[in-house]
Amino acid sequence: MLSMNYTFPLLNGHMQDLSEYDGKVVLVVNTASRCGFTPQYEGLEELYRQFRDDGFVILAFPCNQFGEQEPGTADEIENFLECNYTVTFPVFQKIEVNGENANPLFKELKELAPGTMGTKDIKWNFTKFLISRDRTRVLRFASTRTPDSIRGYIAEELI
Repeated sequence: MLSMNYTFPLLNGHMQDLSEYDGKVVLVVNTASRCGFTPQYEGLEELYRQFRDDGFVILAFPCNQFGEQEPGTADEIENFLECNYTVTFPVFQKIEVNGENANPLFKELKELAPGTMGTKDIKWNFTKFLISRDRTRVLRFASTRTPDSIRGYIAEELI
């Protein structure tokens, strides 16, 4: 079972306790502002608006580990999102998802939902982890999977 006993800073510096999302279906995504997959923010926002009233939340974690595609500060990331995408789901401050300094939530997610052929490392920006309400199931989706392509999985978890 996945632990959600973590607290991380949002882009605005407010500390967010992830236990506040207990009982919700959660989609965790590592993001970047200068990536070919960055337009997925639009599809993620569509999913969030469609399902948020049913107990769904998206948690975005910017990461600069892949091609240095998220070089900005928290303020720069927030400004980018405000100017280019209307993102209303929580976006946290920049983290690492692989290596020694990997975010503890991502360490746990990678253990519970390894990638293709059992690989643990995240391969690129916009890898998605769908977590069931009761935290017993974690599904992993590669960067190439669009938000729209996982809509059915989200709907199924919300039943």
